[in-house]
Amino acid sequence: MKTIIFGNSGSGKSTLSKRLAQEHSAAHLDLDTLAWLPTSPPTRAPLDSSLDKINEFIQSHSDWVIEGCYSDLIKPITEQCQHLVFIDLDIKTCKANAQARPWEPHKYPSKEAQDENLAMLLAWIEDYDTRDDTFSKSAHTTLFETFTGNKVRLENNQQSRAFCLK
Repeated sequence: MKTIIFGNSGSGKSTLSKRLAQEHSAAHLDLDTLAWLPTSPPTRAPLDSSLDKINEFIQSHSDWVIEGCYSDLIKPITEQCQHLVFIDLDIKTCKANAQARPWEPHKYPSKEAQDENLAMLLAWIEDYDTRDDTFSKSAHTTLFETFTGNKVRLENNQQSRAFCLK
């Protein structure tokens, strides 16, 4: 199983990715862990450096799930995947999901630190439809529409919860 899952922040990428990785004994990669330099404020790592790390991950695992909102990191690896999953939820649902998300220790030192970032995250989610960048709905839609392999678009939390790979 070689699966890429992408969508807006708060769409449920991590939840679905972790579940599928566990069900299929696959390695899991959250692109947030390599897309950013450890600076304050955070800045993007060089694209080539991130792609090298992704390709190293892919080569190290026969089965994997990669998830993120970075179309510039996902597009170059789509030819290596068997399944492309676009979680395309409405803004209201993504915001509600973000407000209910559990602590993500691989991203934040504490739940309190994560919660301090919530207002910025909600504003980020709100701008998904109007942004024109690698994280935008338009970039994700183009990525999905131009992919010619096995793909699925999930449009609500119920579809994400019920989704399975055979």
